[in-house]
Amino acid sequence: MASDDKRLIVVKRIKKVAGGHHGGAWKIAYADFVTAMMAFFLLMWLLGSTTKGDLKGISEYFNTPLKVSLLGGSGSGDSSSLIKGGGKDLTRSEGQVKQGELPTEKRTVNLKVATEEALRIERRNELDKLKMLKASLEKAIDADAKLQQFKKQILLDITTEGLRIQIVDEENRPMFQSGSAKLEPYTIVILREIGRMLNQVPNKVSLSGHTDARPYSFGEKGYSNWDLSADRANASRRELIAGGMAEEKMVRVVGLSSAVLFDGKDPFNPINRRINIIVMNKMAEESVRTDGGTVQVEAESGPSAQQFIKSNIESNNTHR
Repeated sequence: MASDDKRLIVVKRIKKVAGGHHGGAWKIAYADFVTAMMAFFLLMWLLGSTTKGDLKGISEYFNTPLKVSLLGGSGSGDSSSLIKGGGKDLTRSEGQVKQGELPTEKRTVNLKVATEEALRIERRNELDKLKMLKASLEKAIDADAKLQQFKKQILLDITTEGLRIQIVDEENRPMFQSGSAKLEPYTIVILREIGRMLNQVPNKVSLSGHTDARPYSFGEKGYSNWDLSADRANASRRELIAGGMAEEKMVRVVGLSSAVLFDGKDPFNPINRRINIIVMNKMAEESVRTDGGTVQVEAESGPSAQQFIKSNIESNNTHR
């Protein structure tokens, strides 16, 4: 009986797992289904909003998918593919342009814009260089004891032609002897110092002589302010070269008499007697080099310079 009282008691506990083998996999499947349905409806909407012509082109493309790879082109929208137009807008009638290729008109416009921009940059750089030269000349004048006393007679400014250096007369300090092209000693000092500095820049130089409006009255028959201004300009040119300026830098030397006055209100003001030195920019240099260029005119206006030269050569050959 005692063994019956010690009988073993076994308790069974069943562990229940919620969801069983289903888990959360159905959620992923449902998300994929919704995504696919959204793509399907978007496709239906695109097909419904596309014209029949475009649909036909798309259909033909997918029937011959190797056409682009065989015949060339960067994509299905390329101008060599079956679909007209291409790109983001399938309704375009013009195909895409291959990279590096532009229509002739656009290439011309782009070239013109690029050329104009390059010219603007070149002119801006050239202007900066002329401003630097102007500052250097002003610094040299202030540092040179010989030139400093003539500072009021040396005028520097930037014009459409380039840097203009004007050496003007004062009432008691003329640059030349009266009625003559002979330079005063201090004028020679000024011109030679300027000539030395001008040789440090590549720009060409033009020079003009000016007088006031008083008539030339030193007795030489036929000699006038035109002759005097030209002679003074040439005398100044020689001193610039003596100062170290290369002779080939000079491209123009003219005498303008009193035609271009510094003081228009007082034609007899001594300041009108001056020498103008222009450190020329590229545009002014080109204008001088081509003698101002030529203008196309109608045929009835007369023969061109080339025709005139040609006719003279033929005439000379005939009379030899």
